[in-house]
Amino acid sequence: MEDGRTLQEQAGPPQREPPVSGEPLVVESLTTEIRRRRGSFAAVDNVSFSVRGSEILGLVGESGCGKTLTALSIMRLLPEAARITSGRVLLGGRDLRGLREADMRGIRGKDVAMVFQEPMTSLDPSFTIGMQLIETIRAHGAGTKREARDRSIEMLENVGIPRAATRLDDYPYQYSGGMRQRVMLALALLLEPAVLIADEPTTALDVTIQAQILDLILQLRDEHGMSVILITHDLGVVHEIADRVAVMYASEIVETATAGEIFRKPQHPYTQGLLRSLPELARRGTPLPVIEGRVPELGALPASCRFGPRCPNRITRCDDEHPTLERANGDRELRCFNPTEFELRLGH
Repeated sequence: MEDGRTLQEQAGPPQREPPVSGEPLVVESLTTEIRRRRGSFAAVDNVSFSVRGSEILGLVGESGCGKTLTALSIMRLLPEAARITSGRVLLGGRDLRGLREADMRGIRGKDVAMVFQEPMTSLDPSFTIGMQLIETIRAHGAGTKREARDRSIEMLENVGIPRAATRLDDYPYQYSGGMRQRVMLALALLLEPAVLIADEPTTALDVTIQAQILDLILQLRDEHGMSVILITHDLGVVHEIADRVAVMYASEIVETATAGEIFRKPQHPYTQGLLRSLPELARRGTPLPVIEGRVPELGALPASCRFGPRCPNRITRCDDEHPTLERANGDRELRCFNPTEFELRLGH
């Protein structure tokens, strides 16, 4: 690697065709609270973003910042202690918040689907893979049992499961981790939803399988024209396949921009810190840069800037006010009082 090369030169994502127009999913001012004995707190706080047609949106941030709960709020699959208190989730212009649970069951899987973080806990160990795929199709009235079986075999083949007709009768424990993740993708894509939410789809997989899963998501996006929300804390994964990026910190969005802009010119100090912490971009022979401090507890968030205690750009205003998410230049939104230019020079 040549000394003095900038992040723009080295780490810009590959060029891809721009997504088609339209926004099949729009999240507006979404707030989800967690109830506890000593009161409630917002685990998702006034979150707004949209996903365009055929676009892959990377939703990134440290563990505990609210990414998964945002996805569960969209799907209305919240734990008992959580509830959406405000905002809208528009799927094809239809607000999911106002629907009855029976109507939501008809939408999950058919219009919006989710691949959960741990496939072994998402697949029922008591039933064969085939039974779980077939029942998903039958629950939506999408064909006879024979048609559902044929569709299940076809989808397993599409996600790269060898001998799909035979493996259909195996149980989840008979599949490897990578194969189970492919089954989860097959389940999510059976009814060709408009939006796919993939929550850490490459967690605990080796590098080779990770690459295969990411290539598969790209391939299926291109074939089916679906939009994807990719939830991850791995910026390397985002760099590979995302078109746009939304960065979350302490239950709120702090920056959104195209993937190219995020990697070339990040403006929020938190986004900059995440990029500096990438091992592959660190200067060889020097300690890996880290973001000092910890993510604040969501039940004890400061009234001022939530990143302020960890921020190298902190000014007096940061201690007195809470910044709002404002439209910046171009397609970027930013929540910061003191953004600074960013340039990362790479060592040997």
